[in-house]
Amino acid sequence: MGPVFHDRLIDADLAHWPVDPGWAPLRDAFVRSAEGRSLVSHLTDRLQAGAVVYPPHPLRALALTPPEQVRVVILGQDPYHGPGQAEGLAFSVAPGVKPPPSLRNIFQELQRDAGSAPPANGSLVRWAGQGVLLLNTCLTVEDGQPASHACRGWEVFTDALIRHCSQTGPAKAFLLWGAHAQKKRGLIDTARHAVLEANHPSPLSARRPPVPFLGCGHFSAANRWLLAQGRPPIAW
Repeated sequence: MGPVFHDRLIDADLAHWPVDPGWAPLRDAFVRSAEGRSLVSHLTDRLQAGAVVYPPHPLRALALTPPEQVRVVILGQDPYHGPGQAEGLAFSVAPGVKPPPSLRNIFQELQRDAGSAPPANGSLVRWAGQGVLLLNTCLTVEDGQPASHACRGWEVFTDALIRHCSQTGPAKAFLLWGAHAQKKRGLIDTARHAVLEANHPSPLSARRPPVPFLGCGHFSAANRWLLAQGRPPIAW
């Protein structure tokens, strides 16, 4: 019998969620911390109360993109809160799921900026495999309730991940879309890394000033910067 796949979280124990070995020390330190224990307790309580929590594997970005391979970091806020949408990568949806408006705008800008053909589906796993860390700052959410797990401890962990990306390995390009992501700028060594900022790709802000997402050119700009660093570009 093959493995059983779920579209929702069923195990609240962070230590059970696989990550690349390079991320394991950060995960394990968080699991042992007061914030980590409090988060696991909250997730356990919510699951036992019958809450539907997404995604099924909250640390999937850390499983698909080893820290030593990170070339680009894209920060999101929290996972999609609709059934079957979130797949553990910021802005990405599972194959077969209709791309939400923010992701459609990402693909629109990608086509305008880089001339890329519309993708076959909304999954960004192909980016993760090239060293694009697709990291939400909060890694779980309840069905139909955006930001429902904000300020429960996830931000302590994801801030540590952002700092780790800034402090270790080669220089990287950080793409900060929207005010929430831009608040993390202080965690990044801007003298060493490229930091590209624009409005969030949501339809509410994608065309608004000061820096509309549509037209920002971040995909080609990140690749030009990588090439200038002597590193291969991303096949967006």
